[in-house]
Amino acid sequence: MVEKSHVAGFWPQLYEPLRNFGTRVADWLAPASDASSDEAAYRITMELPGVEEKDIDLSVHDGVISIKGEKTATREEKGETWFFTERQYGSFSRSFRLPPDADGEKVEAHLKDGVLSVTIPRRDSAAPEGRKVAIKRG
Repeated sequence: MVEKSHVAGFWPQLYEPLRNFGTRVADWLAPASDASSDEAAYRITMELPGVEEKDIDLSVHDGVISIKGEKTATREEKGETWFFTERQYGSFSRSFRLPPDADGEKVEAHLKDGVLSVTIPRRDSAAPEGRKVAIKRG
């Protein structure tokens, strides 16, 4: 029989709902994205309204494509007797693991009307996927 102590049993159970709260909030606030493919390429589209090209960092490293950036937006409205201003800002990050046949060296990206489109071509199917390694004695 295993016995729970007051410290080991009660406090971790109390904080369990909050344990992954930060990750859940980050996922909820992450930009909406779609991933698709056809015979020629893989495609990722991400909604980034109000984000400028200079504020987006797209990189490919070890078979993972990462899209990071920061959004800043300011809105002001004025009337005869009132004034309203609102600011929104925050950073975002999304990562996608590329399939083995994706060519990470030839990634292209375009930003138009607040939508980032990333195209990752597939490698030629005739390209070798590996090589034979000779085993030496001694």
